[in-house]
Amino acid sequence: RLFFVRCLLIFFGLTGISTCLIAQYKSKVWVADNGDGTYKNPIIHADYSDPDAIRVGNDYYMVSSSFENIPGLPILQSKDLVNWKILTNALIKQPPFDVFATPQHGKGVWAPAIRHHNNQFLIYYPDPDYGIYVITAQNPAGPWSKPILVEGGKGLIDPCPLWDDDGKAYLVHGFAGSRAGIKSIIVVKTLNASGTEVTNDGKIVFDGHEQDPTIEGPKFYKRNGYYYIFAPAGGVATGWQLVLRSKHIYGPYERKVVLAQGASPTNGPHQGAWVNTPSGEDWFLHFQDKGVYGRIVHLQPMKWINDWPVIGLDNDGDGTGEPVLAYKKPNVGKTYPIETPQESDEFNELYIGKQWQWNANSRATWAFMNISNGSLRLFSDLIDTTRNLWWAPNVLLQKFPAPVFTATTKLSFTPNERLQNEKVGLTVLGFSYAAIALKSKKDGVYVTYTTCKDADSGKLEQEKTLNKIDAKKPIYLRVKVSNGGMCQFSYSVNGQDFTNVGEPFQAEVGRWIGAKVGIFITRQNTINDSGFADFDWFRIE
Repeated sequence: RLFFVRCLLIFFGLTGISTCLIAQYKSKVWVADNGDGTYKNPIIHADYSDPDAIRVGNDYYMVSSSFENIPGLPILQSKDLVNWKILTNALIKQPPFDVFATPQHGKGVWAPAIRHHNNQFLIYYPDPDYGIYVITAQNPAGPWSKPILVEGGKGLIDPCPLWDDDGKAYLVHGFAGSRAGIKSIIVVKTLNASGTEVTNDGKIVFDGHEQDPTIEGPKFYKRNGYYYIFAPAGGVATGWQLVLRSKHIYGPYERKVVLAQGASPTNGPHQGAWVNTPSGEDWFLHFQDKGVYGRIVHLQPMKWINDWPVIGLDNDGDGTGEPVLAYKKPNVGKTYPIETPQESDEFNELYIGKQWQWNANSRATWAFMNISNGSLRLFSDLIDTTRNLWWAPNVLLQKFPAPVFTATTKLSFTPNERLQNEKVGLTVLGFSYAAIALKSKKDGVYVTYTTCKDADSGKLEQEKTLNKIDAKKPIYLRVKVSNGGMCQFSYSVNGQDFTNVGEPFQAEVGRWIGAKVGIFITRQNTINDSGFADFDWFRIE
């Protein structure tokens, strides 16, 4: 098994202490740690967009946007800023629950902020249609509280709190023009002592319309008597990292561009988090928009000069750095094992891997861990035949993990004999999608290949029926993803010899996210008992 949990019980008198030893997962397709004291960017070649991070003791915790995908608000953990694992997902169901029971592409959790204050972890996240929420936990692994609405309203985005030296609490945020009717401004508001309620209308502290259009994603810090707002501007794929500073919380703020693409190949390097090491080094985590692969995560060295941060390498000494492609690893006092976010899943544990997300708030009837045979059992759920898979909530997906990879799954299909058109398969999902699947018909089960162009616009699928198969035997479904997101689907009845189906499919982005790969099972008719599929494993190689 690629990932396992071994629990060792040690007894001291009447006290039982359980220590769980979790093996580090190491990707077969992208590892940033070069093993020689250096690393390469991106440190995570997956769509963890709008990252924010903190250090608590010797541990780093990072959160990112999750939009409509559930469970949401993934929390990643690292000891050295290069090797990361998915610790948990902090948002189990997304409010309003009735709204997010169906796919709400591009809505939901936008850029969050994570902080640690008064021995408590807090995540502030915006829903651009409903307002700013906060959730809390004593342990970053959870349990996390239910979301509390800090401030209701449309277009309030990208919040970040700051507790000042005198104990007063503040919140900085931006505006989404699509909802608020205004953008490119940053505001600061006051919070109550617990950080659960905005207590005034705030003040505009920066207007980016002239020099820094689309300024957003602010992160709030204080250092050496200065208030700092780190904020990206200029657009997702083409922007730069701006830093504002002032001796007074409401300004006026000076501005400086501290990181830009320059002559480097890393486009739009911005929006992220300043962290330091116990040894006193400073570092900056940010994203790069890479099309179908989403917003992937980079790590830049950082230093302070005249109370301004310089991020990346400043070769010409103008105070604006450029991204590095490789660099010496952060000095955290020791060397840690290579570890990467989870990708493959053997489905042998009590829970599915933390990398998996549904298209909407999940239902208990969709999936069960079938412990008896070490598989994930998915039951078919009704799909609206006037729409397509883009609008189906019960699609189980994960992020593209590398520029080039192969995803293969082994499954057994048990359709309901009273039904037709139950369909189980492997998909690459975005604005357009493709899928290889098994489909039940009157005379048996067939392999099908489906494409759907402009699925987000409600276009219907184009399905080709291929070979009839023996449904009593397992089948292997595969997609090979090459550079640029070109996907070739195939299948095998023995796990060795794969037959390509259809023309290569060009993966596409989703709403504010990269393409995703995953599994599904649907039906077109209402019935009191559905068919199901047992997925033995899902492997990224």
